[in-house]
Amino acid sequence: MELYQFAAEMANNAETISHFTQGIEEHQARWKPDPDSWSILEVINHLLDEEREDFRVRLDYILHRPGQDAPPIDPGGWVTARGYNQRDFRQSVSQFRQARAESIAWLKGLKQVNWETEYQMPFGVIKAGDMFAAWVAHDMLHMRQLVELLWAYTNKQLAPYSTRYAGEW
Repeated sequence: MELYQFAAEMANNAETISHFTQGIEEHQARWKPDPDSWSILEVINHLLDEEREDFRVRLDYILHRPGQDAPPIDPGGWVTARGYNQRDFRQSVSQFRQARAESIAWLKGLKQVNWETEYQMPFGVIKAGDMFAAWVAHDMLHMRQLVELLWAYTNKQLAPYSTRYAGEW
């Protein structure tokens, strides 16, 4: 696995995520297609907290702190407990970009990474390479989620007209 290649992809992903947020007003950022869905603002703040408190921290524990317990996390619970949908949208996007830049710098500072290093997680053993791969893939999951939210909001705004002619979703 090529660290610098995927670090560059993560930097590009952050740019893509940021581009998805351009032109979005606060009301659209807070909008949810239904009560059980996340808003764009909640997705951005989830990405921010995952960047600061999950992936980088856990990869550091795997590589540099064998046998030590990583701090607990609750990504799903943080959405409401930390009031993600009440935060300032532009500030949240900016903070995500900054946290990602710090992660990229941290990744580029790693020397002689052993991707096979194992760590005991509550669900079982995970390798450093698995954690890094999950970090890279996590962006893709939420980029898809952002596109779905943008699609749903656009369709709502275009009603009563149909987007059917655009193609299958």
